[in-house]
Amino acid sequence: MTHTDIPAAEPGTPGAEPTVQAPVEPAPAPAADPVAALFADWDWEDPDGLAARTDAFTDDLARCTTIEQVSPEVPRTHEEFRALGVTGIEFAAFRTRHPEGLGTDLVGLHNDADATRPGPVYRIDGSSLYTSLDITRPLPFDDHSVDWVYAEHLIEHVPLGTAVYWLGEVRRVLRPGGLLRITTPDLAKYIAGYLDDREQFFRRHRRRLRTMRVGPPMPERRAFMLNQIFYHFGHRWIYDEAELRYVLDSAGYGGFAVTRREFQTGARPDVAALDTAFRKDESIYLEAVAPDAAAEGPR
Repeated sequence: MTHTDIPAAEPGTPGAEPTVQAPVEPAPAPAADPVAALFADWDWEDPDGLAARTDAFTDDLARCTTIEQVSPEVPRTHEEFRALGVTGIEFAAFRTRHPEGLGTDLVGLHNDADATRPGPVYRIDGSSLYTSLDITRPLPFDDHSVDWVYAEHLIEHVPLGTAVYWLGEVRRVLRPGGLLRITTPDLAKYIAGYLDDREQFFRRHRRRLRTMRVGPPMPERRAFMLNQIFYHFGHRWIYDEAELRYVLDSAGYGGFAVTRREFQTGARPDVAALDTAFRKDESIYLEAVAPDAAAEGPR
């Protein structure tokens, strides 16, 4: 037997090496949740406090890199819109993705050196056109001046009377055959979600907001999930299809063809493509197409 074959002595027997107990490493602390840290003082049950947080979030979204004035005033006629390369308006949009769109919002855009002001048209970050507008006031455009209007999740942020007034202004500025496309949270989906014992809609909605980092995880109570759509995010009036049709009728759309649509489908694919995917689970999509000139007769 070679010395490499000599068996080692068992611990506790003569000739055995003393047993040394390795130090026990403390278990690592659980990793901090960055989302929880970011929203440590966020209280889902305090709508007024969350409104201030939402304002700060909006201010951050309104930051841009470059602001270039391209016109000292907004276009008014169809010809002036076309001269700017614009065919339609996207409301509640700091940066429209439509290549022929004019984005607009009540809140102005800014960077460290400059800021937009109401009146002029600006090119933002070298691409999209933008101007500030207040939808509680008359739109500064001539009758029949634009081919399309798009508004995603705008109408729920104003009182019912303001919505009717703004829709009337949109009707006025649309050209014959022009398109209005509205998206907004669908009250019917929230009611169905509340009545669903499996809570599939509410689970998807909470997961979406979690992915978007809109606050910490929402409470899982069904009553909370229903109430938050009315009291959070600056919401003033929530619509189902019948309520949308009611405000359209009240704003004079009786002669328009009003159609419910699905996500990113509609009379104009270029306008329907403005629908954002992260809102499709909760949204209703409605389009109103103006009568064409032939149907209306001579002006």
